[in-house]
Amino acid sequence: MTTSDGIEYTFVKEGDTKPNNGDYILYHLIVKNDKDSTFISTYDSNMPGYILYNDSLPKESGMDEIFLGLKKGDSITLVAKAEKIFGENNIPMFLKKDQDVKVQIGVIDVTDQAGVETYFNALQEAQIKKMEENAVKQLATDKQLIEDYLKEKNIQASKTESGLYYVIEKQGEGPEIETGNLAFVHYAGYLLDGTIFDTSMKELAQANGVYNEQRDSMGGYAPLEVAVGEGRVIPGWDEGLGLLKKGDKAKFFIPSTLAYGERGAGGMIKPNSILIFDVEITDVQK
Repeated sequence: MTTSDGIEYTFVKEGDTKPNNGDYILYHLIVKNDKDSTFISTYDSNMPGYILYNDSLPKESGMDEIFLGLKKGDSITLVAKAEKIFGENNIPMFLKKDQDVKVQIGVIDVTDQAGVETYFNALQEAQIKKMEENAVKQLATDKQLIEDYLKEKNIQASKTESGLYYVIEKQGEGPEIETGNLAFVHYAGYLLDGTIFDTSMKELAQANGVYNEQRDSMGGYAPLEVAVGEGRVIPGWDEGLGLLKKGDKAKFFIPSTLAYGERGAGGMIKPNSILIFDVEITDVQK
């Protein structure tokens, strides 16, 4: 098959259910460059594309013709120049306009508004379930790594039900921290290998290569103000600070599931990183 602007495409499988006006076309899409490197995949993102079909929609390009002609069950492949695939003004920066691009389109369903909502609700529920299952497995892995670390360093730590390990190294005499209190916290954060990635203490930052002059100029090297228990910091901090009082010095060993999880935090904190924090509560405000 060939579009009006010369894009040749092939049906791997041809469906038979055409959309009606107001129907949604749900589809999966894979796009590769001429080196077979995938740079768009709805499978990888686990988020199918969709089109609200209307037979009056303009078909300004061959790709419009293809997408607006999709039927339930269609599976299509094509190879065309980047300019024809994306349009002259929307070519990705890493492609040349005359570079071949390979496209695979597979229609999942043709359905109405209720069907779309049902599909994406089920997809979301499946994603949440998978994330929860992954978190359980990751927590077990992290617990073992933390316990191995503690054993190696001969550290006796307490553990909460959620998996936070902590040591209170110095007892303070001030008020206990309660949910909603403001805690002022001097801290230093480390990876499990001892690499420091952040601290509120200027001298420590300078000594470990994480000093930020702009932060210093804005008064950022000072105790961090935290509204405890309100989800404004990672869960391991919210829980850990709730165990302390003014004047306490403590060390937290935080599994990734109570830190930045699968997403990490960019730079030094990679996905599924266990974090260690030295914290000192300099003040508590009720």
